[in-house]
Amino acid sequence: MALKPNEQELLDRVESGLAIGGTWEASTSGATFDVQDPATGEVIKTIADATVEDAVRALDAAVEAQEEWANTPSRVRSNILRRAFDLLMERKEEFALLMAMEMGKPIAEARGEVVYGGEFLRWFSEEAVRVQGDYRQNPEGTGNMVVSHLPVGPCYFVTPWNFPLAMATRKIAPALAAGCTSVIKPPALTPLTTIYFVQLLEEAGLPAGVVNVVPTSKSSAQSSALLSDPRLRKLSFTGSTPVGVKLMELAAQNVLRTSMELGGNAPFVVFEDADLDKAVEGALLAKFRNIGQACTAANRIIVHESVADEFARRVGERVAAMSIGRGADEGNDIGALVEEKAVANTARLVADAVETGGTIVTGGEVVDGPGHFFQPTVIDNISPQAAIMREEIFGPVLGIIRFSTEEEAVEIANNTEYGLVSYVFTENLARGHRMIEKLETGMMGLNTGLVSNAAAPFGGVKQSGVGREGGFDGIHEFLSTKYTLIPRS
Repeated sequence: MALKPNEQELLDRVESGLAIGGTWEASTSGATFDVQDPATGEVIKTIADATVEDAVRALDAAVEAQEEWANTPSRVRSNILRRAFDLLMERKEEFALLMAMEMGKPIAEARGEVVYGGEFLRWFSEEAVRVQGDYRQNPEGTGNMVVSHLPVGPCYFVTPWNFPLAMATRKIAPALAAGCTSVIKPPALTPLTTIYFVQLLEEAGLPAGVVNVVPTSKSSAQSSALLSDPRLRKLSFTGSTPVGVKLMELAAQNVLRTSMELGGNAPFVVFEDADLDKAVEGALLAKFRNIGQACTAANRIIVHESVADEFARRVGERVAAMSIGRGADEGNDIGALVEEKAVANTARLVADAVETGGTIVTGGEVVDGPGHFFQPTVIDNISPQAAIMREEIFGPVLGIIRFSTEEEAVEIANNTEYGLVSYVFTENLARGHRMIEKLETGMMGLNTGLVSNAAAPFGGVKQSGVGREGGFDGIHEFLSTKYTLIPRS
């Protein structure tokens, strides 16, 4: 399938090299790797494959730029972020198309990600000039205490493939606002959006070496080398819990500051008094956004037995009507999964759910190629023993399990090592407040299926990670607190 003229023109504008110290260059080994459109399986661009030596040179550049960037007035840093936001909004269609091509998500959702990702630039452009300190007398009256917040230093960012723009801006924007330089390793499956975004940052006036990009097919070797370098002071990772644990182990050797946004197994609880219209809309949004490939995706739909049949019927009808097709083409609800391995894993989980007693309401089948497609699926009467209850699906599969009491719903929801986000639908305000206290997650949506916002602290508890991204908390992940005592004469 030939690329459309506007698609090829856009791809031609995306750099194919590594960004190190303000220049775009080939890998020292000359190695490259291909980026594919998951909807067709066709190669859309070939880019440089960074070596460990390249990654270290990128850190060299970040270290060299750190002092000057930290001393750059906060208003200047703020203005650069704001210009980047304005440029991104002007090029919304370009970034949306690029994401849809390399990741597979529907173009309408890609446009939404551009807006969401852009908000981190706008939010942290405003936070850059509002980092506050403290000055007060000590209790003994013998001195004055000054508390200041200083940039952590050079950072290493490892971003996931499922939100190629937003996960980059969510890390880069607060780091820039705080005065930190960085090396970013975009995912090998979807590196083009990050590369194009760094080109935009350069156009917005970002100095050379402040943000460096080293895409690679050898992630483990690159991360090991950078995390063992004593000049690095911060790691921020978004991805699976097993990989996050390994990175934290490496980071511990140099006692690095870490922000880890890891896996999720989100419960979506529908009580008997819920507004079913709201609950159905919320479930469709929380489950099928990004084709189900999100750590915040509703993974376990926990529905009261008195409304479960009606809920399953309504959801099933809506899901059966969803259109499937290439994300970069207008009008499709469900795009391609990112790779064939994702299709196989989704098929495995569906088969297990049926074998353990679940009933398919709609979907349930792999879609014949080309491309990596799976039918949007609803499965009712999921067993507590089904693998779906323990593992992230990362596919367009909605599984319903039933409950009879509030206590049972809470027990099912909390029966996981993860704790990123939960969703609750009830018209009972007191019950809603009880769920805020009882559900073991870092975030919760009450009568909504979408919680992410640049102004909110995003993050989880238990094995879903440490630290927060976004909100007032976000910039402090990149600042060190320093206390100074000034004796009174």
